[in-house]
Amino acid sequence: MANYDEDTAFLGQKGQFFVILFFLLNAIYISTGFHGLYIVFVGASPSHHCRVADGNLSEEWMKASIPNETVNGKLQPSQCRRYSLETVRNLSALGYSPLEVNLTDITAETCVDGWSYSTEIYHSTIVSEWDLVCDSEWRVPFTTSTLYMGYLLGSLVSGQLSDRFGRKKVLFASLAAEALVILAQSFSDSWLLFCILYFFVGTFQISLYITAFVLGSEVLSKSLRVLFTTLGVFLHYCIGYMVLPWIAFAVRDWRSLLRVLSGLTVVYIPLWWLIPESPRWLLSQGRVLESEAIVREAAEKNKVSTPEVIFSESEVKEAASQNSKFSALDVLRTRDIRKTTFLCLLLWMAINIGYFGLSLNTSNLSGDPFLNCFLSALTEVPAYMVSTLLLKSCPRRPVLSAFLVIGGGFLLLLQLIPESLPTLALALEMAGKFGFTMSFTVVYIYTAELYPTVLRNLGIGMCSSAARIGSITAPYIIFLGTFNKSLPYILMGSLTIASSIANMFLPETLGKVLPGTLEQMQKYQSQLLGSI
Repeated sequence: MANYDEDTAFLGQKGQFFVILFFLLNAIYISTGFHGLYIVFVGASPSHHCRVADGNLSEEWMKASIPNETVNGKLQPSQCRRYSLETVRNLSALGYSPLEVNLTDITAETCVDGWSYSTEIYHSTIVSEWDLVCDSEWRVPFTTSTLYMGYLLGSLVSGQLSDRFGRKKVLFASLAAEALVILAQSFSDSWLLFCILYFFVGTFQISLYITAFVLGSEVLSKSLRVLFTTLGVFLHYCIGYMVLPWIAFAVRDWRSLLRVLSGLTVVYIPLWWLIPESPRWLLSQGRVLESEAIVREAAEKNKVSTPEVIFSESEVKEAASQNSKFSALDVLRTRDIRKTTFLCLLLWMAINIGYFGLSLNTSNLSGDPFLNCFLSALTEVPAYMVSTLLLKSCPRRPVLSAFLVIGGGFLLLLQLIPESLPTLALALEMAGKFGFTMSFTVVYIYTAELYPTVLRNLGIGMCSSAARIGSITAPYIIFLGTFNKSLPYILMGSLTIASSIANMFLPETLGKVLPGTLEQMQKYQSQLLGSI
């Protein structure tokens, strides 16, 4: 397996087999764009105020029964309190009008009769259905975090399952399970059940994402591998992300929206017969004949001849020796590998805090929420394109550090922008997301190139687990903005700058052969880390 790339060089770089597989795997990532951020609409908080359930009150008194309060320097009707309905009812019965009464003298009370929600933008959301407002407002970021908690479990489990049972089986099992759980979620009769199911949505979604990524990294040719892991994966995810707000715009009931998103998954059923298993993985399991069969089929589609013996005898023996099972301890086995793993964990956590923090913050921006979500997705397109161009010839390490400095630096600069220039502040926030998006692109391919085939899925899974800690934390970091608007940006910016420095202690992978064994990885780490 050490010479897999050399042994399959006769396939070429851009034959029909690679091109078709490139587009089929990328098509799967469109579904991750649909499913990754639907909570922005499903969990949106419509305009609301305390319900005034008294048909005897005039419209004038019903409006006056909601006190005004100052929020972020603006006077607006309270969302969580109302004037004592008994007092208001007595004043109205005595013939007083709201203009004749000092309303501030009336005792205020909580929304004991529930809330009234605006249906101007959303017909229904989980917030309006289960009253996730005021004292229960904390449940909204918690709901978002359950998805990322599922990511954490999926990142840990999917790598081991994929390394044991194969990339293809885990890929399609995750795709089917995710669709079924989203469908079940649309029938949730309580907030708690919704959160439990959302946890499993995250588990299967990240499993799908990581496994498809690893499968493409191992099956595609060297030139298409870079294109797939940068522009391909992320651009197609972004296509789904950009389409999501328009689906949500057309389907404004949260239950119907989830059913539509779940139903769209059926278009992927035929791909089971079109996407092959990873020959690299089969070879690592000692299943040499199956691996050769896939390579010969690829050669036929690419219209090239195959040698009588594809894999040498020594490679067959090495493949059989790799049939042992690996665990998380193997990515911590030596000092050099431990250093690489810990640095990767820090990078993934910092990048995910920044990326998801800014993505989830779109619902807090002024303007149309559907358009804001679309524009947020649209800003990622040039980032993916720039990343792809740079990764073709630029070293991974300095490029990633530069992107991290861009992302964190702009967030720190936000503190210097006065409130009288909101457009400039918004532009800096989008520039920060541009940097995080580019970092997101680079860190995936960088990590995949650092780990060997026998541990690649496990290594990326561990790093993705650390990333989940960041994404679980992100909603609460954004929530801190209700107390201090600058605090989320200071925290995200500082952590990102620190991670950009730590990144410089990782080895460079540009132009290096993709490692197949632990021995190869250790050799590269010792040589490259020792030179730092």
